[in-house]
Amino acid sequence: MQRVYVIATGGTIEKVYSEQTGNVQNLDTKIDRYFRLLRLPDADIQVTHLMNKDSLEMTGGDRARVLETVREKLKDPAPIVITHGTDTMIDTGLLLQKSLSDLPVPIVLTGAMTPLGFESSDGLQNLTEALFAVRVLAPGVYIVMHNQVFPVDRARKDRELARFVWK
Repeated sequence: MQRVYVIATGGTIEKVYSEQTGNVQNLDTKIDRYFRLLRLPDADIQVTHLMNKDSLEMTGGDRARVLETVREKLKDPAPIVITHGTDTMIDTGLLLQKSLSDLPVPIVLTGAMTPLGFESSDGLQNLTEALFAVRVLAPGVYIVMHNQVFPVDRARKDRELARFVWK
């Protein structure tokens, strides 16, 4: 059984529609429901719900919490997937890359342009691809979105195309 840590930080992948405001918001986590839809017979997925924030609202302190949580997980190393908002995903990934030398495992950041559960959401695809990629990649920090793998320092978000591209 292959253990994979998942650290959930929020972002669009976790957003839900609020009838009160008419907007999509980070109100409650829903990522666990989607793991139950996947066939992962040889994976031991261990989820840590760290926060549920839009990445544009993440602070330096929030990124420090992500880093500290990753350091804690690395005491008993296993591949790590971080679900994160796409707007500042690269910022968090670069902090991890700069702060963690000699990584023993890969760390993959992923998210969605459209929330899980919404029609045409890319969230389940990205989550599935991240779970696969983190098990086969060499140690390092990566972005996995839309059937592509980017080293974190070689990616940028193209807002016009609504996807990540090579930098």
